[in-house]
Amino acid sequence: MKKTAVILLAAVVFVVAALSGCAKDSGNSESKTSAESKKIKIVTTIFPEYDWVTQILGSKADQAEVTMLLDNGVDLHSYQPTTEDIAKVKSCDLFIYVGGESDEWVSKALKDSTNKKMKVINLLDVLGDSVKEEESKEGMMPEKEEEEDGSDEPEYDEHVWLSLKNAKVLTKAVAKEIEALDPENANTYGKNEAEYLRQLSALDEKYKKAVRRSAGKTLVVGDRFPFRYMVDDYGLEYYAAFAGCSAETEASFKTISFLAKKVDKLKLKNIATIEGSDRKIARTIIKNTGKKSQHIVTLDSMQSTTSEDVEKGKTYLGVMTANLGVLKKALQREE
Repeated sequence: MKKTAVILLAAVVFVVAALSGCAKDSGNSESKTSAESKKIKIVTTIFPEYDWVTQILGSKADQAEVTMLLDNGVDLHSYQPTTEDIAKVKSCDLFIYVGGESDEWVSKALKDSTNKKMKVINLLDVLGDSVKEEESKEGMMPEKEEEEDGSDEPEYDEHVWLSLKNAKVLTKAVAKEIEALDPENANTYGKNEAEYLRQLSALDEKYKKAVRRSAGKTLVVGDRFPFRYMVDDYGLEYYAAFAGCSAETEASFKTISFLAKKVDKLKLKNIATIEGSDRKIARTIIKNTGKKSQHIVTLDSMQSTTSEDVEKGKTYLGVMTANLGVLKKALQREE
C-alpha cells in the first residue's frame, strides 16, 4: 500500500514538473513572438534602398525586419514579384521602391495592402523635377519598340540612385519615415543620418576633385549606360551603345564604328562596360579602333547585387567609391 502511494506521489510530481516546463516554454515562445511582432517591417526593392535603410538603423538594426526583394541578381527591368514578395509588401510598415516603368506591379500590391497605415517612399516622386527622361545620344542604338510604335510618351530614367546628390535627398526621406515609425529611437536614427550624409558629401567632393583634375571629360561605353545621373552631376559627356533602360544586346556595325571613331578622336585609353557584361561589344569596338590596345573597365550600377554580396559586406558607399576609381580610368587619354 505504501509502495503504491509513493508511486502515485512520484507520478504527480512528474506531471506538475512537466506542466510547469510547458508553461515556461509557452511563455518564452509567446515572448519571442511578441518581440518579433513589434519589429518594424521594411521592404525595399533594390540594393541601394536596402543599404540606406541599414545605415540609418545602425546599431538599432534589431528593431526592424528589412527585406530586399531583388536579391538574386535579377535587375529591376526583368524582375517579376513572387506571391511571397507581394505578401511581404502588403503587410509591411514601410515600402520603398523606385517608381518607374519597371515597377508597374506595385500599384496593385499597394491597393490590396493589409496594412492601411503603411508608409510608402517612391524614389521618383521624392526627387520630383530632378528626374530625367531617358536620353537617346548620337550613335546609340534605338529601341525596337520605339521604332515600331513611334510613341512620344516620355520614359524616365529610373537609375536615380547612381547620383550621390540624389542619394542624399533619398536618405533624408528614408530617415524621416523610420523615425516616424520608431520615435523612441529617433535620436539615434537622426545621428546615423547626419553621419551618413557627411560620408556621402565627402565622396561627392572626391568626384568633383577627380573630374577637375582629369584632362578628359568624356567616356565611351560599350554597353547600356545607366550612369546619366552621375555624369550630369559632374558635367561629363558620354557615348554609349544603348540607353540605360534598353533591353537590346546586339549593336549594329554603324554604332560600333561610331563609338570606335570616338575612342580614336578622344584618344581614350579605356572603354567602359557595366557589371555582368560579356564585354563582347566593348571588344568589338576596340578591334575597330586605330590602336586596338585599349583596356576594358567596369562600372557597377548595383542592379545585380545579391543577398550574398550584402553578407560579404557590399555597401552603397563602397560601390560608389570603387566607381570613382573606374571613372578616372574611363576618362584617361593618351598623352
